[in-house]
Amino acid sequence: MSNQDPISDMIVRIKNASGMMKPFVSMQSSTMKLAIAKCLLDEGYIADFKETDEGSKKTLTITLKYYDGKAVVTNIKRVSTPGCRVYKPIKRVVKVIGGYGITILSTSRGVISDAKARLLGVGGEILCTVF
Repeated sequence: MSNQDPISDMIVRIKNASGMMKPFVSMQSSTMKLAIAKCLLDEGYIADFKETDEGSKKTLTITLKYYDGKAVVTNIKRVSTPGCRVYKPIKRVVKVIGGYGITILSTSRGVISDAKARLLGVGGEILCTVF
């Protein structure tokens, strides 16, 4: 069975694994998933990620991060879907929980967090929110 929205699949896997206190989560790799994982790593929401080559398929393994016995990623939500894309200029991107969370955007400068997008002055497609 083919997956219609691989980014949603990645988000649900991270959410479920962190809720079950798993040390890591694995999934099929793609360029977009690697970019999202890099953004999560840069913002401190995951401990590490690596891509392994197993034959013809590449696998992305994300090591989840915990603090005081609780998951750092408490909620991650997909905003833009294949059926309803959400594009916003940077002035209309709201801060998640007053700045405690992040919004991950796909911009002309790559996949970046809302804080970096504000510095660069670019808007784009809102992929997900994390807090």
